[in-house]
Amino acid sequence: MFDSTMLNYPGSLFGEFERLRRELDDVFGVPGLPGSIRSVAPGTLPAVNVGRTPQSVEVYAFAPGLDASKIDVTLDRGVLRISGERRSQLPDDKPSLNVYARERGTGSFMRAVSLPDDVDPAHVRASYRDGVLQVSIARSESAQPKRITVQ
Repeated sequence: MFDSTMLNYPGSLFGEFERLRRELDDVFGVPGLPGSIRSVAPGTLPAVNVGRTPQSVEVYAFAPGLDASKIDVTLDRGVLRISGERRSQLPDDKPSLNVYARERGTGSFMRAVSLPDDVDPAHVRASYRDGVLQVSIARSESAQPKRITVQ
């Protein structure tokens, strides 16, 4: 490939085009469609893992660097919504600061996760530790596996 300082130098014309493309992706979405009805486009934040045990549905959202009191978690009609905002860590009082790379996303985010019908919205627990939000939603008693004694 052609190696040029115009392509690699921060603040170059091509670097500015790349920055503009990323900003447009943030506004209009990442090109390409999700692979299935339950997946999302690449780059969607925060990344989540969803699983279940016989007793609960477990949702893990990976959102490092947030204040736990600024994370909003709601459960309404079988949809778990996780929202919040990550503020920029760059100082606002230094107008002469030239940023050469900014890879950590900033701004508001919201994820919605559709839950199975057998969850019990009265028994939800959420905790945030080491950048991971864990939401545990109990499954209803009727959904629990029953052991049947054979006579």
